[in-house]
Amino acid sequence: MIRVLVADDEPLIRAGIRMILSSADDIDVVAEAADGRQALDLALAHRVDVVLLDIQMPVMDGLTALGELRRVVPGARALILTTFGERDNVLRAITEGGAGFLLKDTAPAELIQAVRAAATGNAFLSPAATRHIVDSLAGTRTGPAAARGTAARRRLEVLTTRELEVLALLGEGLSNADAGARIHMSEATVKTYVSRILAKLGCDNRVQAALLARDAGLDGGG
Repeated sequence: MIRVLVADDEPLIRAGIRMILSSADDIDVVAEAADGRQALDLALAHRVDVVLLDIQMPVMDGLTALGELRRVVPGARALILTTFGERDNVLRAITEGGAGFLLKDTAPAELIQAVRAAATGNAFLSPAATRHIVDSLAGTRTGPAAARGTAARRRLEVLTTRELEVLALLGEGLSNADAGARIHMSEATVKTYVSRILAKLGCDNRVQAALLARDAGLDGGG
């Protein structure tokens, strides 16, 4: 069973998420929190696998809680509840190692898929969300573009030609299935490549890798 904690200061949101996740026979919502501090305490007490974290919460906001969560319960994965308008928050969540980003109006099936993905160590972002976030954040990168490009290309030197090809498609925001169709590779094989790429680059999620691809000027082609 995947042990889940839901952290949101709105009781109705928590109840809705609990109801959706409870419909999956492999997911158990073991606790609810109304603020970030409570979320940390409960995550530790219940030894949870996945935490759904709202960004805007009293006492301790979700982003601060995310950073603390990685220290207090390093095995837990955090999915951030957000909106497309919170660009700066998304950037911080990416750098803090969030396992995924979900809109509060996410479809029930996608919410369940996200929890399962996070529990198995994978980051979850819908292709649309990935493209939006990467496009939004590309213009906020600090430092001269040339210097970022040089640094990114140096980091990518550890990748094989095939891994670079897959990374370029991540930079386009493609899902594993769409990337596989583009380069005639099974979805499962793409997933393996993505895991290997993230490990080699020291990236916590697909967005970090996609931004590196953008900085390095990779082109997925097609």
